[in-house]
Amino acid sequence: MKRNVIVGQSGGPTAAINSSLAGVYRTAKDRGANKVYGMLHGIQGLLQERYLDLSEYITTELDAELLKRTPAAFLGSCRYKLPEIHEDKAVYEKIFSILDKLDIEAFIYIGGNDSMDTIKKLSDYAIVTGHSTRFIGCPKTIDNDLALTDHTPGYGSAAKYIGTSVKEIIRDSFCLEYSKGLVSIVEIMGRNAGWLTGAAALAKGEDCEGPDLIYLPEISFDLHAFSDKVKELLSKKPSVVVAVSEGIRTADGTYVCELGSSIDFVDAFGHKQLSGTASYLASFIAGEIGCKTRAIELSSLQRSASHAASRVDILEAYQVGGAAVKAADEGDSGKMVVLQRLSDDPYQCGTEVKDVHKIANDEKLVPREWVNEEGTGVTDEFVAYVRPLIQGDVSPVMVDGIPRHLFRPYNL
Repeated sequence: MKRNVIVGQSGGPTAAINSSLAGVYRTAKDRGANKVYGMLHGIQGLLQERYLDLSEYITTELDAELLKRTPAAFLGSCRYKLPEIHEDKAVYEKIFSILDKLDIEAFIYIGGNDSMDTIKKLSDYAIVTGHSTRFIGCPKTIDNDLALTDHTPGYGSAAKYIGTSVKEIIRDSFCLEYSKGLVSIVEIMGRNAGWLTGAAALAKGEDCEGPDLIYLPEISFDLHAFSDKVKELLSKKPSVVVAVSEGIRTADGTYVCELGSSIDFVDAFGHKQLSGTASYLASFIAGEIGCKTRAIELSSLQRSASHAASRVDILEAYQVGGAAVKAADEGDSGKMVVLQRLSDDPYQCGTEVKDVHKIANDEKLVPREWVNEEGTGVTDEFVAYVRPLIQGDVSPVMVDGIPRHLFRPYNL
């Protein structure tokens, strides 16, 4: 590479997103890039000309290792939807004037579905105007819902955390006995895709029966059938643990969380803020059965628990970051790096690049055949797909008993 690289992070962060950033930085420098700039808060920050030189923060190998172990987006993230080119050409002119000023050869964007929409639009504008900057997407999302890739970096670590947490919740739920039983409902992220919620099944093993019920958003949710199932389970055991996706809906398309209260916040991509599903169901079951209930929202913890990250996930995140730079250096643009599983035993995975137009704004859902007939759990095939992605640990760098992260001031 003879010029400069710029990289940004967009959408919800993960425990592995900064490993991709480290992979971008190291590969770009190894391939001869003069500078590697980081956008502060993604494309939205770039429009405000907010960026930094990553070499000022990654000065040693220890810094690079700390970055891999740092949760959330080191550069800051955003949820900014670029207008269509014909709607506001001035936005694109501004972005490309900034790229020219910084002498950018490759633009790497680490993100999910909405971020790939940004790559698609920018690469299309570059083609129309004959601009030489190349645009490559680097996959990231704990939701695991990107098309054409076997899985996404970030998912494995979140799945590992969810499986571990649900197992610990199951153990805790049997400590105290209540006359009418205890129902614990664990709310897990996932608007339309149930990959994360299905990962609750990883809790099952020789020492744990696993969650009693798992509800994914791909299957319509029947409130009264759910109540009957819980009653049946409580007649056989003193404690029931249920994993539910935040995005489960009734047959008419109403989010279960909307049954308890209205949703006011909607982001730039039209996504409603979903929260309160477990709380509503816990109140509903308490009213129906009169038993003790608990509502548990894993919330941000499932995407920020870098202390429980999967080694496979961290290594693959670094791998796709490097592959994105390599693709740009070799002339690709308007593409996203994808992971292709080569084998399960032993687990092996490689990278390819695919046309981002076939990925942006699409969603990969859990196949129906990976959900049981009743829609209350996942199959062995689902677990076999996920289990290789959670293997291995990444030991935090501990200082005074607490993990150390790579730090930058937030007021830049």
